[in-house]
Amino acid sequence: MRILALDHGTKRIGIAVSDELKMIAQPLEFILAEPFDKFLARLKELIQEKEVEVILVGLPRNMDGSYGPAALKVQEFVAGLKDAIGIPIKLWDERLTSAQANRFLIEGNVRRDKRKEKVDKTAAAILLQSYLDSGAGGVMK
Repeated sequence: MRILALDHGTKRIGIAVSDELKMIAQPLEFILAEPFDKFLARLKELIQEKEVEVILVGLPRNMDGSYGPAALKVQEFVAGLKDAIGIPIKLWDERLTSAQANRFLIEGNVRRDKRKEKVDKTAAAILLQSYLDSGAGGVMK
């Protein structure tokens, strides 16, 4: 069983998945955030295909640790997900994951036009890897 991470955005939602041992995060794809029913249909396919046991959603926080309007949007998004899928959802601090993803892609000499399509899934992988590295993503029962 695996963990699927979501990097929520208003236009695109980045997706990453763990390996079965929950040690390594791999960027998977991005799904358009709207229409929500199409996003949900693809998410359910991925949950089934990848044998996902938990969803990890990045919760944006301000640098001082407080929550802003973006965090509220994520919490509303998660509330909608909980009604639609039957597996646990966890929130994880995602401060600076998109900035890290952009920097990583720039350092990898990914062209600007290609970065836009890769940044969301890369940010999701960074989010998931931080969760896995923390030990919180250990074998779940």
